Amino acid sequence: MTDNTAMVTALVRLRGALQEARLPLELPGADEQRAAQAEMVDQLEDYVIPRLMTLDAPLLAVVGGSTGAGKSTLVNSLVGTRVTTPGVLRPTTRSPVLVHHPDDAKWFGQDRLLPELERVERQTNDPHALQLVASPAMSPGLAILDAPDIDSVEEQNRVLAAQLLAAADLWLFVTSAARYADQVPWEFLRKAAERSAAVAIVLDRTAPDAIDTISTHLARMLASRGLKDSPLFVVEESEVSDTGLLPSSAVLEIRHWLQALAEDQEARGAVVQQTLDGAIRTLGRRTHTVADAATEQVDAVRRLREDVNDAYDRAVTAVGEASADGTLLRGEVLARWQEFVGTGELLRTLETRVGWIRDRVVNAVKGKPQQAERVTVAVESGLETLILEHAEAAAERAEASWRSTAAGQVLLRDAGEDLGRASRDFRRRAERAVRDWQSDVLEMVRTEGAEKRSTARFLAFGVNGLSVALMVVVFAHTAGVTGAEAGIAGGSAVLGQKLLEAVFGDQAVRTLAERARRQLEATMRDLLDAERRRYTDLLDQLQVSPEAPERMRAAARKVDDLRYAATHDPQGAGREDDAP
Repeated sequence: MTDNTAMVTALVRLRGALQEARLPLELPGADEQRAAQAEMVDQLEDYVIPRLMTLDAPLLAVVGGSTGAGKSTLVNSLVGTRVTTPGVLRPTTRSPVLVHHPDDAKWFGQDRLLPELERVERQTNDPHALQLVASPAMSPGLAILDAPDIDSVEEQNRVLAAQLLAAADLWLFVTSAARYADQVPWEFLRKAAERSAAVAIVLDRTAPDAIDTISTHLARMLASRGLKDSPLFVVEESEVSDTGLLPSSAVLEIRHWLQALAEDQEARGAVVQQTLDGAIRTLGRRTHTVADAATEQVDAVRRLREDVNDAYDRAVTAVGEASADGTLLRGEVLARWQEFVGTGELLRTLETRVGWIRDRVVNAVKGKPQQAERVTVAVESGLETLILEHAEAAAERAEASWRSTAAGQVLLRDAGEDLGRASRDFRRRAERAVRDWQSDVLEMVRTEGAEKRSTARFLAFGVNGLSVALMVVVFAHTAGVTGAEAGIAGGSAVLGQKLLEAVFGDQAVRTLAERARRQLEATMRDLLDAERRRYTDLLDQLQVSPEAPERMRAAARKVDDLRYAATHDPQGAGREDDAP
């Protein structure tokens, strides 16, 4: 075994890496790997790390088995006295009881074994407590723990039983002639064989005439499952005394075997080392499987995020294009704009001829303050409708992509709102954002015209009139409309630009239009990004770290390296200079 300090450090890092990993998405096999992850963390905390730090502690034999196998009676009989009063150890034991020699009490404090279980010395039925019983009848160097039934009807009992068995130096499996072939005990025994744990089998309550037949069959079953070297003890069906004990002769062979282990430090150490080494080796191997599951989680989160980003990126692009290619210069916006600038000869001239004198434009505009306000309202409505349509479309696309996977379906189900539609308050937020942008445009014009407010041209159009002209210029930034609308939209934009140039000049107008356009794009992007975050926040809350899989693998490799070094270079195994 490697130097304890180096290995303990490596195992603590492995525990941390396992604890930090998240497997929240419902992917194939995720449930199994979550259970494996929890089991490994429990075993590291309950047994491996504490045991490695206290190799001289007594050997812990955990007595486990099926309901009705006689575990509690066996424990009392091995100790030679009732270690608990009737009612505390029921047919289905709920609270584990640990029996030890009084001189060994120091080894079973809160920090030594199963630290989450409260230590009590009183009778209890609390599954969160570990009852400690000091008995002079126990051999120093040996402790026996009576565990709940592994096939209990109560899940909490089954979980606790599995946890206790994983914390054992020696598994003392108790079964009966009627139940020795049950599937549940053999699943536990399979796991024991996989990690080379020290196991002994007790065939309890066996009729004398059936001993040869059943023990022979059971021995073959053990050999076929990799446990041929595990001791097999048979306890004949016997009458239980008034004190709840089997005849001493019925358990004599088991008692002598356990006492021999307790008295032989080398033999006891070999059992501990066998189980501990097997547990550490298995932890390293199983960690890579959990790391693979964590990688699948990372990949799934990435795909879900990409689907959302694709949906909303498309919406951002589409809104940006529609707000700059003249699309908005249609319908109500165009009608109100025409009212403001005047219809008839002026616009008909614009459709065919744009190289004309600014003064003619200025003189031809018939706009009045109330007409400018109507353009503003029409622009507000048009922008709101545009943004809402694309927000709805993005939400539908994102939801459809998530619904195509089981993991996405669960996230949508637990989201607490209908993510397939825009947020309920989206229209209100869009209205406020558009009005804020329009106010910003108005302020740009007001600031730019600070020195021109008294000029005839500024007064002719007013701040409102010039601001709506600037909006029209922004909406035809790329002039992407085609057909009959091209002349109208393009002419409207040219007219708006000429109006602005008449007041501010060419360069100032270009600067104003660019600023207004960028602010509009930022406004629409912020609105849609807020909608996007309804999805991405769900993914962020999962706390799936892309680095977690490699942290687990690196921690497992370090443990394996130390085990290898202990085997091939015992003197150099404890060096920490290469620790990650």
